[in-house]
Formats: sequence, C-alpha cells, structure tokens
Amino acid sequence: MRIDVVTIFPGYLDPLRHALLGKAIERGIMTVAVHDLRSWSHDVHRTVDDSPFGGGPGMVMVPTVWGPALDDVAALTGPAAESSPLETALAHKLAHTGAGSVTDGDGTTGSGGEGSGGEGGTGEGDGSGTTGSGSGSGAGDDGTTGRDDRPLLIVPTPAGAPFTQETAARWSTEDRLVFACGRYEGIDQRVVDDAAERYRVEEVSIGDYVLIGGEVAVLVMAEAVVRLIPGVLGNRASHEEDSFQDGLLEGPCYTRPRVWRGREVPDVLLSGDHAKVDRWRRDESLRRTVARRPELLDAVELDRRDREVLGAEGWGTPDEA
Repeated sequence: MRIDVVTIFPGYLDPLRHALLGKAIERGIMTVAVHDLRSWSHDVHRTVDDSPFGGGPGMVMVPTVWGPALDDVAALTGPAAESSPLETALAHKLAHTGAGSVTDGDGTTGSGGEGSGGEGGTGEGDGSGTTGSGSGSGAGDDGTTGRDDRPLLIVPTPAGAPFTQETAARWSTEDRLVFACGRYEGIDQRVVDDAAERYRVEEVSIGDYVLIGGEVAVLVMAEAVVRLIPGVLGNRASHEEDSFQDGLLEGPCYTRPRVWRGREVPDVLLSGDHAKVDRWRRDESLRRTVARRPELLDAVELDRRDREVLGAEGWGTPDEA
C-alpha cells in the first residue's frame, strides 16, 4: 500500500514513521509520502487560503493550490514526485544492527534511539475539514473486471460519513490512499468535486466534534487501516479479537502479577479451560457493550446464552426459542 498525505504541516505526520507503522515501512509493506501543500503556492507569502465568498468568519483553502497539488499527487508528477517517502524511525533501523533492544509501545521489541522529525510547514487555523459530500465513482480501468483503479482520496471533515472499523477494513485492501488535510474553515468544495475525475473520493468524520485540522484524523485513520494489512501485526488474532470486529466492545484483559494491590485476576483465566475462557470473554464483552454502547447490539447476532447474559444486565428478554 502507498499512502500520500497533503498538508501544510508535514511535521505533524511524523508519527507515521514510528511503532507498527514504521515497521511496516521498514518491511516494505507500505510506502508513505507527506507533501507540503505550500509547494504548489507560488506567491511570495506561499498563500493557501482566502476569505470566503458570502462573508463569514475564518478563511477557506483555495482551489488554485489544492487542485494542482492533487493532480500531481495522483500522477506522482511535479513536486509530488520530488517528495521522498518517509523512512522508518531510527529505533526500528537499529533493530537490524544489533543495538540494544527495547520494547515498543505496540508490545513488540525494537531498539533504542529516536529519529528526527520531518520538515514542518507553516500556518495555523481555527477550524477543520470541508463541507459537502463529494464522491467519486467510475468504470473499471482494465475493461474486464469493472474495478476502479483510481487512488482513493480521503478528506477528513466533520460533515463526512462516520469512520468505522468496517471502513478501516475496506481501505486496508486498497493500493493507494491519499489524504487531504483541511485547515481553517475547510477546502473550497470545488476541489473535492473536481478531484472525483481523478480519484474515488470519500469525505469521512472520526467523530462528532471539530478539530483544528485534518492531520490528527489522518493519524487515527492510518493506524486503524494499516494494522489490518496482513503482515503488519505479528499475531493475526490481535485484530480479529479487537473491539468492533464482531460488533461488540472488547472485554477486560489481564496480565502478571496474579494479585496486584489486593485485586486478583479472575480465576477462569487461570483455569486452562479454553472453552470456559472464550465464554467468559464473550460474556464480559457483552456486559461492557450493553453498559457503554448498547446501540451496537442491534447489529450483533446473539445466541440464547448471549441473551441470558444481557437479560441479567437488564437488556431485553432472553430468547426462549
């Protein structure tokens, strides 16, 4: 997979070089390139925004910069061709040289040291995303399977469709993802509409709140997507048992010591009976879901035991059928 990110703050995307994402880069599973939007602005101030038509607060990101930027990123021409792909953080590089190993935050082992950040952009904003609902579709390029091989352009915006685990799973099979990071009051809508000629376009929201810009949303979505690509996680079961994979929230987890500050690990987890452990985990997942996100249960296939557990928590009536 190749991921391209267009932003006025390239340094903001430095976390893409670290931990599991950095290791995916290191192993050749993915390529990441971050493009400074200001490379396509040619005035002395490297301007990327202007006041909105119709009046109102804030500034809008201009199409005369975004349009050429997305053209070049799609074709990997112009300044986009000159952007070097991100290298993995130094901590991962040292792992291949025999340097002292340390444990990364993802639970795997890496090595000591830290890499330097990427170049930082300039500018600041007071809003995020774009508005509207541009979407791209088209006939297949190969003329046989009907598959649309254009890159997928993702625009983080509060006005977008909700980003879910299903979205992440779908995107994880893509060859190219391009993220357009809006700032200020957003990107001129014509950019999104025009981009649909070269991209498949999805406008997506990571939650019902407004961020300063799209960069944080890109980090969230990239992590959710990349960890689902085969070979990124060492243990495939790690994501198969995640929250939302079966429609439920993941239950509690425990490790050593067996007793900590007077609190003991549940006996069933020490029993060695895998069937009982699986059932306990399912039950705890159901209890947590009904307590915190009961609306999720509407889309979950429940058996009689599930309904009994939920009934004991005050949800519905156990199915006696």
